Order: sequence, then structure tokens, then C-alpha cells
Amino acid sequence: MSETTAAAESSKKKKKLRTVDIAYIGLFAALIAVCAQIAVPMTVSFTMQTFAVCLCAGLLGWKRSTVSVIVYILLGVVGLPIFTGFKSGVAAITGPTGGYIVGFVLTALITGALVQKFGHKFWQLILFMVIGLTVCYAFGTVWFIIAYKATLKAALATCVVPFLLPECGKILLAALLTNRLIR
Repeated sequence: MSETTAAAESSKKKKKLRTVDIAYIGLFAALIAVCAQIAVPMTVSFTMQTFAVCLCAGLLGWKRSTVSVIVYILLGVVGLPIFTGFKSGVAAITGPTGGYIVGFVLTALITGALVQKFGHKFWQLILFMVIGLTVCYAFGTVWFIIAYKATLKAALATCVVPFLLPECGKILLAALLTNRLIR
């Protein structure tokens, strides 16, 4: 095989991968948007966004999952009503809970990197997703404290504690699906 033919085939493979990457990125940005609208009413309602971000990171790795989350955020910022409650715009990001949305980028980056480096065993996925969401919650809580001038105790009581049990369920579901789908 000549060098020109090998280079052409390599270029075709790269283009195919880029097309597949773009498709996955768009698919998971859409999944996050849909999951933002799935609200489970409780004392404090929660959505399935973190489930979608964890699933995305587990299946796509850090690069594609991070880009998926950034695409989701940018689509919401430019006006598509894809944030929770069909909200959109810069105000949704710069508001008191915007830190959690921005924290999704960190969750995708950290969880995806850990999964890529260490693998897809079920217990590993759970650990990596817990680490990623812990960083998201830490970032979002600091943002909330600054935005509302709240105390740490008030922020934890409002933004973290009510969500711990639901997050455990979402992590288990995301890890299970990732483990099954990656095969």
C-alpha cells in the first residue's frame, strides 16, 4: 500500500470518528436537556441532569462528555429553553444555582478522565461519579454562598443535604447503565 493511500485511509477514519464524535456529543447534550425537565417532586424537587452528566462521562470519556456539557450550557445561554423548568439565558447561569450547572463541566471532565484511565468496573464507576459530583456540589455550593451571601450551614441545608439520597440513586442507575452499555 502506498503512503498516499494509507494517508487517505487514515484521513477517512479520522473523519468518520469526528462524525461519530459529533453525533454522540449532540445526542448527550440533548439527553441532558431532556433530563433537566424530568423533575421528581419531593420536599425539594430534583431533576435527572446529574444522572445524564454521569452517564455521558461514563460512556464518552472526558473529552466528548465535557464538550457535550459545554454544548448543553451554550445552547441554554443563547436562548433555548433547556435548563430546568424550561429556563434559558445568561441569568440561569449567573444566578444562585448557576454554579451547579457550570459544575457539570467539572463532573464530566473528572468522571470521564477517571473512567478513561482506570476502567468501567461497576464499583469504580460509582466511585468516579461520586468524586465528579462532589466537585460539582462543592463548586455550586460556593457559588450559592457568594450569590446569596449565605452561610455554609444554610447552603448545605438548602442545596446539598436534601439531594444526597436522590443523587445516590442516580449514580447507581448511571453506573449500572454505563456498565451495561459499554460492553
